[in-house]
Parts: sequence; structure tokens; C-alpha cells
Amino acid sequence: MILDVFIKPVGNIGLICGRTLLALMLFAGPLMADEVDDLVQNELRQHPIPGLALEILQNGKPAKIAGYGVANLEWHIPVTPETAFEIGSVTKQFTAAGILLLAQEGKLSVDDKLCRFLKDTPASWTNITLRHLLTHTSGLRSYTGLDGFEFTRHLTQAQFIRKIGGEPMDFPPGEAWSYCNTGFNLLGFVIENASGEGYWKFMQHRVFGPLGMNSTTNRDPRNIIPFRASGYETDRAGNYVNRDYDLTDVFSAGAIVSTVGDLAKWNAALDEQKLLTAATEQEMWTPVRLNNGATQAYGFGWDLDPLQGHQNIGHSGSTSGFSASLQRFPKEGLAVIVLTNSNESGIATRLAKRIAVLYLGK
Repeated sequence: MILDVFIKPVGNIGLICGRTLLALMLFAGPLMADEVDDLVQNELRQHPIPGLALEILQNGKPAKIAGYGVANLEWHIPVTPETAFEIGSVTKQFTAAGILLLAQEGKLSVDDKLCRFLKDTPASWTNITLRHLLTHTSGLRSYTGLDGFEFTRHLTQAQFIRKIGGEPMDFPPGEAWSYCNTGFNLLGFVIENASGEGYWKFMQHRVFGPLGMNSTTNRDPRNIIPFRASGYETDRAGNYVNRDYDLTDVFSAGAIVSTVGDLAKWNAALDEQKLLTAATEQEMWTPVRLNNGATQAYGFGWDLDPLQGHQNIGHSGSTSGFSASLQRFPKEGLAVIVLTNSNESGIATRLAKRIAVLYLGK
């Protein structure tokens, strides 16, 4: 059933009342739709979320597609399923897939040393493997908390390696788990050097293009991206302000822009092994084992923590002014995608998991 829906004014977003002209597909039935709508509307009232798009998939088919609030507060443009949001660290699963595609072709192994692919790496990086980078066990310091990595600097591979290489290691490779954006930036460089293509060209050629993800691209603010949402933060008084313009260059660790529809195509590709074999996906979703034998519920760019006893494979994403989440429940054939232009940390994943619980309980 395709419907035009009206999103009523919500909390401090009262200016955005109006017809959203989005397709709302309700294969789960009106009761479930009302529960999800009620949950989302309540979150919009209680949290600083200017706009939100979601898609819920059951057994590969859309159960619900909806948009709420606005993509741009200054123009009062409503969110629709076509609205493009930054997805932050959800990018990491795409970078991991790029590495694994090259592994399937025999161009590299995840157990290869990083120094095989990058020039002039520090001696302290000698024992770091691609597996360490994929699983946040390299011991490298995450650059996103450091100065000098702003987008406006446009660091080259050599400049990035030299700058982050001057930072001390936090621990020897494999000894501990610590979330690290540096590793996924370096993996982007590995993709470039092993494939002979720039990262963004590779992703378009090998992933986005073949899957028909036509709205998925690089968040570079210079690019013209149709239906791109604006990102928002809040000041100390709780008022919306435009997001910080002095962006960190998160590259292959977090710079993808996408839509709920495109991420649904990605989800289908994972379900149907369109790019990665079943064996490769199994390795990607296996918890990492540390040197001492302990495991961490993280694979190659994916969180693996269960939700209320259900297998949950997903990831959060946050950049300045945006929060995103893709949560998969393979045994139940359920996937929940939530994209927002909110700066509240983790809000998209908290909401995605609450929506999932509604469906898992039925």
C-alpha cells in the first residue's frame, strides 16, 4: 500500500508541518506501523532530532519506509526516503568489504602485514596486519581526537602516515581492543594501492555501482549531492545550530553519504551474497580473538553484540550533525535502518534497536 502521509509538528520542530510526499509501505500491518510511528514521534519530541528516515525490512521486503521531520531547518524541507544522510562509521563495513573483495581475488590476505602495502611506515607498525586494522586491535592511536587531520588539509597517504606515525602506540598489536578510526583510514589506502584505483572510484566501480546504490557517495562538502540533509548540533541552551564546519577528514573510516533505500540494497547484497561469498561473510562476522585468547564482539567493521538473545550484526555511525545505524537480525530475517541529522551520540542505534524489539516480539 503506497500512501502520502502527513507528519505533524513535533516538539521544537513545529515549523516543519506539512505533506512529506513519501512512500509508506505497511506490509507489517497498521498496528505495527502505529507502534513504530508512536515510538519515533516520541523520540522526536524528547531528543534533538530535526529529521529522520527509516526503513524496516522483513525477509528481504520493505515492511515500512518513512520520513519524519526536516532535512533542512532553514528551508523547512521535509525528510523523505530519498534524503541523503552522512552515515559515519557505517562506512567501515564498506571498507571492510573492499578489503575482502580484494582478498577473494587473491590480491591480498587479511593476515598480510600492513607494511606490504604502505610506504615508509614506522618500525613500530612492523607487526600490524590488516586483520588488526579491521578489528580495532592494532594498537594505533585514533586520529579523530588529534589536531591536524582536518578535511581542509587534504593530507596525502604519505602525509597521513608520517603524521599519525609520530604518535606512540597504545598497545602491541592484538593485545587489546580499542575503537580506532586510524586503522580504517589506512585500510582505504591499502584498497587504493592493492587495486590501483582511488578509494572512491573503487567503491563506485566494485560496490555502489553494481548494487544500484545511486545515491551513495563521498560526503565531500564540495560535491553536489541531490537531497543531501543538513547536519545540526545544539548549543548550551538547546537551540539548533548548523554543524561544525571544520570537519575531520574521516575518509574510508566514515565519509559515506547514503539513503535508507541504498542501504536496503546493501542489506540485500549481504543476504544474497552478491559481492562476498558465504565463507567470507562468516569470517567478517566472527568475533575477534585477542592474543590472550579472549574474544571481543566485533568482526571486520561490524558490531556483534546480541540483542535480548537475538543475533545482532550491525553498526552505528556518527559525524558532526549526523547519527546513523544499520542493524541486522539474520535468523529472523529482520533489518532496521535509521538515518538522522542529529548530533546526539548513538541516538540512531538506540532507536533502531527499540524498533527491532517491537518486531522481534511479534
